[in-house]
Amino acid sequence: MSGNQQEKRGGRRRLALALAAAGCLLLIYVCTVIGAASVSLGEVNRILLHEIFHIPVDMDGISEGSVVIIRNVRLPRVLLGFLTGAALAVCGASYQGIFKNPMADPYILGISSGAALGASLGIVLNLSGSLAGMSGTTFLAFVGALLTVILVYSISRTGKRVPISSLLLSGIAVSQTLSAFLSLIMLFNQQSMDQILFWTMGSLNGKGWDQILVILPYVVVGIGLLLTSARELDIMLMGEETAVQLGVNVEFVKKKVMIVSSLVTAAVVSATGIIGFVGLLVPHVVRLFTGPRHRVLMPVSLLFGGTFLILCDTAARSAIAQEIPVGIITAACGGPFFLYLLRKSRRGGGG
Repeated sequence: MSGNQQEKRGGRRRLALALAAAGCLLLIYVCTVIGAASVSLGEVNRILLHEIFHIPVDMDGISEGSVVIIRNVRLPRVLLGFLTGAALAVCGASYQGIFKNPMADPYILGISSGAALGASLGIVLNLSGSLAGMSGTTFLAFVGALLTVILVYSISRTGKRVPISSLLLSGIAVSQTLSAFLSLIMLFNQQSMDQILFWTMGSLNGKGWDQILVILPYVVVGIGLLLTSARELDIMLMGEETAVQLGVNVEFVKKKVMIVSSLVTAAVVSATGIIGFVGLLVPHVVRLFTGPRHRVLMPVSLLFGGTFLILCDTAARSAIAQEIPVGIITAACGGPFFLYLLRKSRRGGGG
């Protein structure tokens, strides 16, 4: 491919990403307008200009309740949904790259089970106060997720290498073991069972600016580091031996991606609970349009993952009077669609 063609292709890609980013901003605005409480479009616009952008506008006729709904409920919830979806999608694409496994997702190393066990302990102990800017339950969920990853990594390591097959099997084994302990906690603390179950379903309900401030550094720095590994992940698609010959430190890349993805996923899950299928489904859908190259796959997954979760959460809080945990919506949408993709790929392979 000539230099001019590469430049034109890169320009089209940048334009497409810019348009997609603009579309995400528009969606964030639209989903902030939509909600069960009746707040007019004009009121929403004035509240956003006055409270978020600090532009002096006339606030006469707008109740304090409407201001609180937009400023402290809807807007932070939509932003948290975008950050969560973007983080899970990018981590999912990264895991699928290093594991060379299309079924890999951000929870494959047992992060969800570790976080659920930690959160359940926080709920049962009824911890109050905060640690490192997190509530007691959130902090224990974060610690549980990280300790699980460390345990899985320690079990899998052989010398200085970490075989992918051992990592996957260890993740499954540890996850099942922690799930058994979680079941025991629920069995002996039935008064807390509803709270634990609700946490494991994943929800953005009741979350606000505090949760955004906690996870924002992990998400921004983590996604930035993962994007810097896109070139190495592209080379590793040709095989680890070829990548080594081309100068890629394969073991370092695998450790970097695993550690960073685990930190980002642990932070997100500790704040929102277990929201499934985003990290598994989104990279698959995006790959249909962009191909397997991570330099395109990861940024598009970021935008599409955030968009997907915002739409699911808006449906969860607006479809019916009783709010539905967003994890149920993502599973209900993602499961059948993923089966459709698998069936379509099998038909394509058979043809």
